[in-house]
Amino acid sequence: MARPVLILAALLGGALIAAQASAQDAATDASADRGRDLVLKHCSRCHSLAATGPSSEPSAPPFRDLHKRYPVENLGEALAEGILVGHPQMPEFRFGPDDVTAVIDYLNRIQSGTAKPNP
Repeated sequence: MARPVLILAALLGGALIAAQASAQDAATDASADRGRDLVLKHCSRCHSLAATGPSSEPSAPPFRDLHKRYPVENLGEALAEGILVGHPQMPEFRFGPDDVTAVIDYLNRIQSGTAKPNP
């Protein structure tokens, strides 16, 4: 009788872990969607957000390729404190903590060859 209880407990534990992972994925997707809105508003004038093609500002890297220049997670501090370097026309930006997370989630989503495509 103890064995069926252990099997049931293991199944329930696995289901709980799967549900938690699914909820976390949904939260990351929602955050990335918000990040997409932020970069559309603040960055798309110069940086390409498309799957192919150059940025309109030649010295502004396409966002899909940022991982080739920087570890994307390392951009969080620059986004929070203000990006002071970049292309010559780049304005200084400072994002709050939730916005930094959203932009990083979005950047992780769109890196060429490394993540799922935009929804």
